[in-house]
Amino acid sequence: MSNMAKRLDDAGADALVLFNRFYQPDIDLERLEVVPALNLSTSRELRLPLRWIAILHGRIKANLAATTGIHEAEDVLKALMAGADVAMLCSALLHNGVPHLKKVLADLERWMEEKEYESVRQMKGSMSQRSCPEPAAFERANYMKTLNTWKKMAL
Repeated sequence: MSNMAKRLDDAGADALVLFNRFYQPDIDLERLEVVPALNLSTSRELRLPLRWIAILHGRIKANLAATTGIHEAEDVLKALMAGADVAMLCSALLHNGVPHLKKVLADLERWMEEKEYESVRQMKGSMSQRSCPEPAAFERANYMKTLNTWKKMAL
């Protein structure tokens, strides 16, 4: 992924969207036909875009747009702190309606005030791989540590 992002950046891409959902058809077993299927994202799906945005932030010139899994202010904050320039919340708007944006924005502003952030620019990339206290958390080497957290949670 990072190699492709770098190649796109070098070729002049202004921005990368990580990761747009691919809508895939399903098979209706009763009617024996291919049918469209739409499953809206959840906040849990933000992890993949977060990982790659955090890895790419500061390593390429292109803007980074986080999509898939952005539903609440917390998701926007995570995307920004990973290094996203934009956080897109399509599924949240389809599910909750456009007025949901007011709540997300109010919650975002409240959090920033509580944590004494003066601007989005100040927080952007603060938890990217290059900036966070434990950069290895974004790498494959963190696999065993992650699995061990499951073991602890299951006990």
